[in-house]
Amino acid sequence: MRLPITPAEIAPRLATGAFILNSGLGKRHADEATAAGLHGFASGAYPFLQKTSPAAFAKNLSTAEIAIGVALLTPFVPTAVAGAALTGFAGGLLGLYLRTPGLTKPGKSVAPTQDGLPVSKDVWMLGIGLGLLTQAAAARRARRA
Repeated sequence: MRLPITPAEIAPRLATGAFILNSGLGKRHADEATAAGLHGFASGAYPFLQKTSPAAFAKNLSTAEIAIGVALLTPFVPTAVAGAALTGFAGGLLGLYLRTPGLTKPGKSVAPTQDGLPVSKDVWMLGIGLGLLTQAAAARRARRA
């Protein structure tokens, strides 16, 4: 049986999957202060999240991170599925970065401030997600040819 991933996909899937899974597991039993901090940060950028309690938000975020991490680490999950999940997650993180005042330099800049640097680095996950989607599309085209 052939796995739905190629050897070139293993390293980026392992790196991002382990990182995101660890992050999700770390939030699984977040205390009230941690949950409130996560919720406040996210709802500042995405106001619709204000309708969710901080505890529910932290639990949902943890679950999503665990699911995405496991999908990336599981070789039976097709590259297109894992890449789409990672791209969506990373896009949300970068939206958080771009919408939160003080994380980018003044003006129309996307360059991070010192406070924005820890969040701006998530652009690597977007690049890996887009790379996985590109790989899946190229593999699909090659199979059709």
